Amino acid sequence: MPLKTARFQTRLAHELALPPPFSAICLREVGDAFAYATSVAAEKGAGTLVYVGRFDLAEFAVVLEPEEPLVGARRIFYAGMSALADALAVHAQPETSIVIDWPDSFLVNQGLVGGGRLAWPTDVGENETPPWLVFGAMIRTISMTGKEPGLNPLVTALEEEGFTDVLSSHVVESFARHFMVAIDSWAESGFDAVAKSYLERMPREAQKPTAMVSSMYAAKTARS
Repeated sequence: MPLKTARFQTRLAHELALPPPFSAICLREVGDAFAYATSVAAEKGAGTLVYVGRFDLAEFAVVLEPEEPLVGARRIFYAGMSALADALAVHAQPETSIVIDWPDSFLVNQGLVGGGRLAWPTDVGENETPPWLVFGAMIRTISMTGKEPGLNPLVTALEEEGFTDVLSSHVVESFARHFMVAIDSWAESGFDAVAKSYLERMPREAQKPTAMVSSMYAAKTARS
């Protein structure tokens, strides 16, 4: 690795204020957080958070080590989605609509800003405990189209919707804190607490019973 790249990565890592047990690996703008996290998941282990240093996009992926078979462990996807929605809400203006479009997209004021996905080893069976999972997400913070805000109502960015502190690093830091809250809630109250939080972010007409969410472990997740 060139010395310049190493310095750039170290500086970015120090700028991320992450709670335990997270540790940051920061990539340059051309990096792919999700791909990199899946490639090092077995080596780096749980809590590794890979972040791409871009100002227009919050792109990150976190390595997890589940303690249950894959068929149930995939439910962590809902915890990640719920945590990221809560993280966005922290920086939003009052009355801003933040919705999860089933199962993996985020809409802000009805415009698409990004989404999440999940990876696991391809050689692990449904009833086997995977050595790792990777939850990753991308959120558009600033529009790079050069067009006037609102010209494409189906796609938007946080800046266009009045978000404050829209630096990508702030989104990632906020996600990490809310993700730990979601995991603690799961441990204390069971998965129903996570499912409830996820469902509350969906459009009212599309909300599904908690039992249905519990059974839809693999909806639109991505294998590594």
